[in-house]
Amino acid sequence: MLIPSAGFHQRHLGFEWGPGDLLVYETNYKLQGPRSAGSPLVHVVRKDEDICSPILRKLFNESHLIFVGLQKIKEDVPSKNKKSQFVSISKNYRSVIRACMEELQQNAVSAQDGSLASQYGDQVSILLAIELIWNLCEVLFIDAAPAGSLLLHLLDWVRLHKSDVDARAREVLQSESPAQHQSYWDVVISLVLQGRMDEARQVLSKQASLRAESSSVFKRMDVLLQTMPIFNPTGTQTLTEFDVKWRHWHEECDRCLQDNTFASNRHLETIVKILVGDEDTILEQKELLSTWYHFLVTRLLFTHPTIKPPDLHYYAQSSMNMFLGPRAPPEPLDIILLSAFEFDLHQVIKDCSIALNNWWFVAHLTDLLDHCKLLQSHNLHFGSNLREFLVLEYASGLFTHHSLWQLAVDYFDHCPEFGRVYLELQIERIPLDTERKAIKVLRICEDRQMSEQVRSICKIMAKRALRNNRLGSALSWSIRAKDAAFATLISERFLQDYCNKGSFTDLDLLDNLGPAMLLSDRLTFLGKYREFHRLYGENRFSEAAKLLLSLMTAKIAPRGLWMTLLTDALPLLEQKEVIFSVDQTYELMSCLEELNTGTKDSNTTDQDEDIESTKTELLRLALARNLAMAIVKEGTIET
Repeated sequence: MLIPSAGFHQRHLGFEWGPGDLLVYETNYKLQGPRSAGSPLVHVVRKDEDICSPILRKLFNESHLIFVGLQKIKEDVPSKNKKSQFVSISKNYRSVIRACMEELQQNAVSAQDGSLASQYGDQVSILLAIELIWNLCEVLFIDAAPAGSLLLHLLDWVRLHKSDVDARAREVLQSESPAQHQSYWDVVISLVLQGRMDEARQVLSKQASLRAESSSVFKRMDVLLQTMPIFNPTGTQTLTEFDVKWRHWHEECDRCLQDNTFASNRHLETIVKILVGDEDTILEQKELLSTWYHFLVTRLLFTHPTIKPPDLHYYAQSSMNMFLGPRAPPEPLDIILLSAFEFDLHQVIKDCSIALNNWWFVAHLTDLLDHCKLLQSHNLHFGSNLREFLVLEYASGLFTHHSLWQLAVDYFDHCPEFGRVYLELQIERIPLDTERKAIKVLRICEDRQMSEQVRSICKIMAKRALRNNRLGSALSWSIRAKDAAFATLISERFLQDYCNKGSFTDLDLLDNLGPAMLLSDRLTFLGKYREFHRLYGENRFSEAAKLLLSLMTAKIAPRGLWMTLLTDALPLLEQKEVIFSVDQTYELMSCLEELNTGTKDSNTTDQDEDIESTKTELLRLALARNLAMAIVKEGTIET
């Protein structure tokens, strides 16, 4: 972005982060050194580009519904009884992530523009990492699986995030000769590394059927894979009984290895070494494992299937060191996962806040963990707890978007300490581009009794409508704002327009003012004056005459409009039927004389004076004639 003034004045620039953008401004400090020619170029950085992605907006919209649903779970129910609900909510969040990820992948494949495809690819990588971390946190913290079940959950976690094995297995099995396929043994070993023994046996059977001479060796391997004990958390078997059974099976595998049962086939020998938990052999399969955490889970599966949660951190740290080696530094994702295995929740949240490019993940995960009562001990120094701080930051970012700001309102609503303050500040920054949007914002404020903001919005919209000469809309907004001064100003404009054009606009509004007309005296007069015209139009002359007279005698009508009102009385005075009584006619005469004895306007021209004089003579004549008729009528009635 080119900033000409900065180059012209040769001054330092300052900057300040807003909720989603950067404000760059010129300071009073002059640049040191030789004067440079031209204007400087400034790179304006956005903190959160994801908010602009149409696909990721679906993530924000759908996760908002899950978030609101989570807040409705009753606090008085014990946490243990709510565990299944929390796990279900966590899975809902992950399903939304995966749906967005799949859509991004499809878009990346179909994108014609290389840079756009690369952008989609980057977003997929970020979502993959987010889902990986969330799934692990679900296993370790939300579901809090005990020994035995823990490894089963970790195996599911690895299988879900290492799905290329399934694609390769399909490719091998669908080929003309699966056993001869170049990836055959890679698939078998990959399935074993993931603990998928039944599928490994199915693929192995293709090789056994081809080699009759070594069928006994394959059958022996098939028995070992088939008899591998898998803990069943819903069964009657205790963890101790399972451990004894697993050790017997492990000893059997070790015996086969020592007896060189599979020496004739190096692939089967590799598999049996994996089954006995030989770490060097497992490490040799780095390409098939691809990550240190896959290595960790495989290592536990074949060495310590009854691992307890507190012991995880030791195996995790050593597995990462063994897999990466001394030269390869861990990536930010590795450090986050390691913190999770160490059960250091706050470190996970802190590292994710630094590594990820928006607050969506940490805000929603922290909120869920807080509901699980896992973050109660951690309060921040400036008053708000960790959950509220992250939710506020995420919601503030949403407010920078032209449509997602509506979601942010619900997030602020569920921040008991500072949510309302943030909402009040943010709502004032929303650009009120259209009346429809203004009504949306106004309804939000009214629902939350935010009277200051309601007045502010109504005043802004009233002034905008007045500038556009939309008097009806301006009056409607000023009434909603309860702004008497502005309502008076707009009423004056209505009356001025009437004097110029001889008719009112926005009759629906004026006819239905109701109690709102009491907001100001001028608005009251406008409403009543319009009512006079309506009564006159309906030929209800007596009521119209009474109302017109009351507007003048009660001093509601501004003095500058008295002549207009008296002129409006002329048609009533000239009716064949007597409408104004003797007393009413005397009151009209008094008003006319009071008007004529008042001070004259110095700006009035001779022509205007002649017109006023003519009107006065006509009124006097009409009033005198009406008085005579009224005296005769009333005298006749009395006799």
